[in-house]
Amino acid sequence: MTRAGALAKRILAFLFLVFLAGTAVFFVYQREQALHAESQELTTHHEARFYETLGNKMVQCSLCPNRCVLSAGEWGRCKARKNIQGKLYSMVYGRIATAHVDPIEKKPLFHVLPSTTAFSIATTGCNLRCLFCQNWELSQLFPGDVQSQPATPEQVVAQALQTGARSIAFTYNEPVINYEYMLDIAKLAKTRGLKTVVISNGYINEEPLKELLQYIDAYKVDLKGFDERYYQKFTGGHLEPVLRTLKTIQQSGTWLEIVVLLVTGENDSPEKVRAMARWIKENLGDSVPLHFSRFHPQYKLQNLPPTPPETVVRAREIAMEEGLKFVYTGNIANPDGEATYCPKSGEKAIVRQGFFVIANNLKDGACPDGEKIPGIWK
Repeated sequence: MTRAGALAKRILAFLFLVFLAGTAVFFVYQREQALHAESQELTTHHEARFYETLGNKMVQCSLCPNRCVLSAGEWGRCKARKNIQGKLYSMVYGRIATAHVDPIEKKPLFHVLPSTTAFSIATTGCNLRCLFCQNWELSQLFPGDVQSQPATPEQVVAQALQTGARSIAFTYNEPVINYEYMLDIAKLAKTRGLKTVVISNGYINEEPLKELLQYIDAYKVDLKGFDERYYQKFTGGHLEPVLRTLKTIQQSGTWLEIVVLLVTGENDSPEKVRAMARWIKENLGDSVPLHFSRFHPQYKLQNLPPTPPETVVRAREIAMEEGLKFVYTGNIANPDGEATYCPKSGEKAIVRQGFFVIANNLKDGACPDGEKIPGIWK
């Protein structure tokens, strides 16, 4: 080998060593940046309440039936919880993605403080994947994908009081996935005379649900359908956990209302509606308000036509035939389906138009004939 060739070889070897050193420095820098980012997350986010450590920095979330098993750095299916250095954290604690003052009837809650407003807040994320999601811009995104405002539980309660709202509603996305934040707000709201209401898909495990119910006044559950096939196909979840949630809420004494979105040709047959209404009466009683809503094509389910209004009206009739006393219709013009009736006299107790109360004939929750209507009236 010539002297020039040997020199060239030494120069290449030197350059290779420089490259390796630079690469090592780069990866060390990247690792330091990742650790810095995680340390920042540790200071700005909240450790989760319900999870188990599995070793090797793996964890299993036990908040909802998904029971996600996560390695370090992985997010849960809900896009709101993350394994950071072997601990599970809520990444949405104290991050308000949207806030509005809504009529309580919009939730819909028809037997809770009629004509009052609810200070309604949401974070991001959801533990289901409903193809027809109405709020997918919040529920199906990570917290970093949506502009949010920081707010402590104290600030949320103070703002709710300033608006004159009588309640705080956890709504728009699935509140269960911001469990710790919701729980802290609800505890504080209770001491300040505010009611709290949860607008949920009901997909939560029994232990965290029972703890939460101690501080919640009303719980509205979206019962997506009444068979397992439908739940798996259209929501990515399972039916049985939701039915268990409904029973747990009813047994707790927390006020319960149910909403069913009737999807054209999928969960709206008279047979399915009748089976659902029968189950509700047998397991929850005849006085649980049941709302049927009309489906409109959106998100990932735009190939189906809107639900015919007569299908929604017929669903209400079927549920009443099965013995349910308070059955309502939504998203259609149907005065009968918007009113609350006194079961014995048939007189209209509350007359509504859309989200607004036109007349309220109840006095301390009782009809003119003295019959009590179950609900939260004051």
